Amino acid sequence: MFAITVGSRHKWRVKKAFLLGAGLGTRLKPLTNIVPKPLVPFFHRPLIGHAALACRELGIHDLAINSHHLPHVWKDPILGIGASDWKKNGEYGGNGIAVEQGIWEGADVRLFEEPILLETGGGLRNVRKWMGAENVLVHNGDIYSSMDLAALIREHEQSGLPVTIALRSNGVAKHIAIDESKTRVVDIRGKLGRAEGTHVFSGIYCVNEEIFSYLPDEEIVSVIPAFLQLALQNRLGAMVMDQGNWFDLGERNSYLAAHQSLGIGEMIHPLAQIDTTYIVENSAIGMNAIVGKGAIVRNSILWPGARVAADADLDQCIVYSGNECAGFHRNEDL
Repeated sequence: MFAITVGSRHKWRVKKAFLLGAGLGTRLKPLTNIVPKPLVPFFHRPLIGHAALACRELGIHDLAINSHHLPHVWKDPILGIGASDWKKNGEYGGNGIAVEQGIWEGADVRLFEEPILLETGGGLRNVRKWMGAENVLVHNGDIYSSMDLAALIREHEQSGLPVTIALRSNGVAKHIAIDESKTRVVDIRGKLGRAEGTHVFSGIYCVNEEIFSYLPDEEIVSVIPAFLQLALQNRLGAMVMDQGNWFDLGERNSYLAAHQSLGIGEMIHPLAQIDTTYIVENSAIGMNAIVGKGAIVRNSILWPGARVAADADLDQCIVYSGNECAGFHRNEDL
């Protein structure tokens, strides 16, 4: 599913990944009233679990995740990431909060809770002690990608730059301007007055500890000011990665569309309970979901444990709440 280069893994210095999980998920409400955005089900695992699998295939077995919204849900055995052997670890904790450490997808995972939302730069600083002097892969928790992250890691390591960001040529948010070599960022949102954006930031990048020399001192800060300073110095690396799938699943339409177009796994979980007279078309049916007699479910997502009553008729719906869903519904979250 994720491209790797066999035989070169042992040469990589990137052995850690920081998965960003602290966002509020406002664009996905009301789904995110139940779980943090990176934990929404996606092909029968939490969305962020696909990033964890990509890391495992890259030989990365040390993961950090920051949390803020509904932090307790991350450890929930049903709604959370499904990690085991949880324990508190004071070695890396900041803000007086011990880090929660467990085992997940064959990796050590540490949860860094942010009582106040620190933004992308502040969140990175909060895991600085865990990062140490190593290169780290940073991956947004609401992104699904099958891009060749091994190539991104190699490019970053060979360049020796503090940051190398993965870009896409197509998308609605073309905020990144790059030079003719396509290896350096020259402007972001036109803030430097150098160029208009031509590429989309994928939400995935590699970074080393030099980034902290460029972050403003504020506790709550975006990573963008540091990126802009690096761009001024021609030291913000870029790699255009148009091969493979890439979806930003942070809003409802893209969440539905990705289920209906990607085909990266079985749509219907083997433990779903579906009456023999059902009609289910182009829909994801989660574990222990129930679809009653004569029900019609099209272009929809049923979360684990969802219940659809007999003769219900759904199209473009997301059934997430645990309440039985009956009647006729179109483009609704139920």
